[in-house]
Amino acid sequence: MRDTDLWQRAASFAAAAHRHQTRRDGVTPYAAHAFRVALTVRHVFNCDDPVCLAAALLHDVIEDTGVDYDEIMDRFGPAVADCVAALTKNMALPEAQREAEYDAQLANADWRARLVKLADQYDNLCDLLGTDAAFRARAVERARRALALAERDRGNACTDRARAAVDETVNRLTQS
Repeated sequence: MRDTDLWQRAASFAAAAHRHQTRRDGVTPYAAHAFRVALTVRHVFNCDDPVCLAAALLHDVIEDTGVDYDEIMDRFGPAVADCVAALTKNMALPEAQREAEYDAQLANADWRARLVKLADQYDNLCDLLGTDAAFRARAVERARRALALAERDRGNACTDRARAAVDETVNRLTQS
């Protein structure tokens, strides 16, 4: 199987899984976010790792759809499934505990999960036009948490580019 097969299958799967969802604006198909995250990994962070690209496309399917870990594992293998699982919050927990556990699982995950998290935050930051100041402040705080988690991956060329792009975007948002 070619490397492109993995992300192509992931793109189709993500589009189907998110087919009835929209972004906060109620208009933009949610799948657009998954595709932008993958494009950010590839074109902004310059990472062409097939597992990373597939995980980027699938990063919200466990958390936001009826798809579970086993289905991701069966269709895309353990590396992709583990990255997607690391990017999935346990929504049954109270918020403070949920966020602490989420940060811990990302800290212990493969570097590609943290890279996808940076791409997710980058896309969310770029999507803040028209939002209120409190919402932007929460988004900036989440991006700073992702930057701190990715500190352990310093020296990885993809992660270094990702951290620079997210940091620049955070600075631009906080100075305006």
